[in-house]
Amino acid sequence: MIRTTVSAGALLLSCTLALPATAQLEIPTVSAQPVRAQIIGEEVKVLVGEAVFTAYKFSPAQKYPYFYPVNGPESEVSLTTESSEPYPHHHSLFFGCDHVNGGNYWQDINARGQIVSQGPRITDDGPERVVIEDTCLWQREGQAPILREERLITITAPNTTTRFIDFDTTLHPMVNVVITKTNHSLFSARMRPALSVESGGTILNADGGKNAEGTFGIESPWCDYYGSEAGSTEGLAIFQHPENPWFPSKWFTRDYGFFSPTELNWLEEYRIAKDRPLRLRYRVVAHAGDTDAAGIDAHFRKYATARNPSARSRAPTRRIDEDKRASPGRPMPPQPVSRSAVDAARPRKR
Repeated sequence: MIRTTVSAGALLLSCTLALPATAQLEIPTVSAQPVRAQIIGEEVKVLVGEAVFTAYKFSPAQKYPYFYPVNGPESEVSLTTESSEPYPHHHSLFFGCDHVNGGNYWQDINARGQIVSQGPRITDDGPERVVIEDTCLWQREGQAPILREERLITITAPNTTTRFIDFDTTLHPMVNVVITKTNHSLFSARMRPALSVESGGTILNADGGKNAEGTFGIESPWCDYYGSEAGSTEGLAIFQHPENPWFPSKWFTRDYGFFSPTELNWLEEYRIAKDRPLRLRYRVVAHAGDTDAAGIDAHFRKYATARNPSARSRAPTRRIDEDKRASPGRPMPPQPVSRSAVDAARPRKR
């Protein structure tokens, strides 16, 4: 059964997930868990079996849409926090950006900038996967939107101890867009305080870099943030798709619980020309156990080498159409990755 949107007029893409093809490295799993979703009020609730896994919150009163809770597969308690000190504007698992054409789509009052959902639609409500499509407009109060964002969210549960959220977004500039240097940018997660490094948790990257000291400003295809509470160890990993700009991006990490792959903290300026879409893809892994027990490196290798992970298979082909010429005030556009994703994701010594 397919459910329809709660609001009309959204520009939406028809999409499905092309499940990852068999990669060189197989990950032992048990049977996939059934998932389903429904729109209740201003949330899309996603269940794995009979338990809530996450909710996609899209109220027009919010700064931006975000996921909360993002429950651990064992504890069924959220791995993330909806709002905690310091920096209570971090809402769980979210996508946003500051310093965009003078607007703020990350924090501050809504009049300074909002990412406004036009009403999500469930295009697959299980049991193998849940697929959510959403069009969002980046706009400031009393001004025309500067970006139209098309989101494709695919949620699966490959086994009893693992949950995937594939976040595939394309930014369509409606004007020329300039983003100046900011650490408040792109896909991010804020762990609940009990799992933070400050409370005994761990941040680990693909090279074995540990905590903010060993991961901040360091390029890595993934980072995992995990901790223990009440005898249960669980965590959240974020993967970057190998076709993203800057892959593998540097990471902004904090021991109080925040982590984000974002090159924009190390660029003075980034420009996106009008009508030149920018596509970004990420996978979130909510898992039981620590990084090794959850097989995070193996999961990334399988994701990176899949023929078309999180594909918009029924939609027209999309790619980042970068201008190959440098211009004053603009960094040279990201170039294709010179080494294979498998090499980039090879197992590291810890």
